Amino acid sequence: MATLLYLATHGPDDPTKACIPFHLAANGAAEAGIGCAINLVGDAVVLIQDAIVENLVPFGIAPLRELMTKLRQHEVPIYV
Repeated sequence: MATLLYLATHGPDDPTKACIPFHLAANGAAEAGIGCAINLVGDAVVLIQDAIVENLVPFGIAPLRELMTKLRQHEVPIYV
């Protein structure tokens, strides 16, 4: 069971805001051993598509493809 639930609401039109929940989960909670999950709602539901994952590059944080790899390694669930 997840202790933290990150809510993603921004889509690929704003890559930085879209990737922040993934960054917080992958590099924050999961790295610290805290259970977490991500819930995609609204414009964020397309962030699960392979084409988006491979090409979304935010400013100042890792690309979404790297964040997703880390989330898979930590078995962080993503709900749509």
